Amino acid sequence: MLTTSVHEDQRLPIANVGRIMKQVLPPNSKISKKAKETIQECASEFIGFVTGEAADRCRKEKRKTINGDDICHAFEALGLDHYAEAMKRYVDRYREWENHIISLKVNTNAPLDSSPRAELSLFEGGLLHEDDQTCPNVATTTEFF
Repeated sequence: MLTTSVHEDQRLPIANVGRIMKQVLPPNSKISKKAKETIQECASEFIGFVTGEAADRCRKEKRKTINGDDICHAFEALGLDHYAEAMKRYVDRYREWENHIISLKVNTNAPLDSSPRAELSLFEGGLLHEDDQTCPNVATTTEFF
């Protein structure tokens, strides 16, 4: 087992990590348990690192809820500008989608079965640049596993 500063109960589920890893690898690729655990640890640390920076901003502004803008600010503060740009586009599109759903509910007065998960396609296959061209994923082969 890996030695870590992130407690086991605070890590991302290993099955989810494995599924995400498989999405960017060739179809017949295999991923070792150790590789999944390593990525699980790194991703959990990364999320904690960014969230901690966003929480600091909220504390300074005497707010209790972290929002998408706080995450964007955290990415910028940490020098992760490429992620900040992609996250800003995602947040903007999500808000557009949310407003659209609200207007549909108001106009039709009927329950809608819709999910913001469709918006996550922004991040599939790489991060989007402003011109909607993708930046390829870093790990696309099994050489690292």
